[in-house]
Amino acid sequence: MAKVSVIGAGAWGTTLSILLAENKHEVSLWTYEKEVFHDIRDYQENKKYLTGFPLSALITPATDLNEAVAGKELVIISVPTQFLSRFTLRSVKAPILSASKGIDEETLKLPHEIIGADAVISGPNLAKEIAAGKPAATVVASKDSALAKKIQKLLSSDKFRVYTNDDVVGVELGGALKNIIAIAAGAADGFGLGDNAKSALLIRGIAEITRLGVSLGANAQTFSGLSGMGDLITTCSSNLSRNHHVGYELAKGKKLPDILASMKDVAEGVPTCRAAVKLAKKQNIEMPITNETYEVLFKGKDPFKAITSLMTRTHTSE
Repeated sequence: MAKVSVIGAGAWGTTLSILLAENKHEVSLWTYEKEVFHDIRDYQENKKYLTGFPLSALITPATDLNEAVAGKELVIISVPTQFLSRFTLRSVKAPILSASKGIDEETLKLPHEIIGADAVISGPNLAKEIAAGKPAATVVASKDSALAKKIQKLLSSDKFRVYTNDDVVGVELGGALKNIIAIAAGAADGFGLGDNAKSALLIRGIAEITRLGVSLGANAQTFSGLSGMGDLITTCSSNLSRNHHVGYELAKGKKLPDILASMKDVAEGVPTCRAAVKLAKKQNIEMPITNETYEVLFKGKDPFKAITSLMTRTHTSE
């Protein structure tokens, strides 16, 4: 039995806590929202972010950050990337695993760089499916192979398969950038453009994700794996995907502020899109789908015109 702290009681943080508790580990689940704290403490359920899933008695809610991380063997950070800079974790002696997906808009740093994480986790991991016990797989990446294997053992079960990798940058970028493509895929579905269009979007999407990743030192093969193409397929296809939902609603004529205001969870692809455009410009990398998604999200471009712009670009080779 290990003692683990999970910082962030959103759907994913709560699901990771469930996985750990199922493996008989003690979990301290930190939340800044008092209503979430009280629901977990009094009803053993996260009614706001993961309703309908009873939580083990091994999961203890906490609102004091120092108390939550004290004496733990592993600290998992699962909060939206734009809030990561608020966490001061210098006093944490345990290894830190980042479960956040995104790129900081101001610094263009990845989550592991912002919080000094020792490992990252990413993959096609829809929280509600995993919480329901449906089979899934993920990737833990770290330069410390022993730590990656330790985390692999903590989380693995007959329903959740964990792979290891040493490409921290590639695994994080795949998890961050696929959310942008998912917004575009949601718009394509909203317009009813069909499976051919969806396939083309996914393949060309992973191509531009890979270009940017390689320019930042990632391994191109990483983007063919679970944290790249695997996560992209799931996020671009599922009704449970927040980012796909954003694109779908945009295609139906709804405004971005209204869509975001109606959602309980953060659609990471929206702030990540801003950061990705800056990063691509800095690296001199062409990312046409990301650029058109940016135009729709922040410049008011009609989503259908954005699709037309992509289809009428200068002809080139694959």
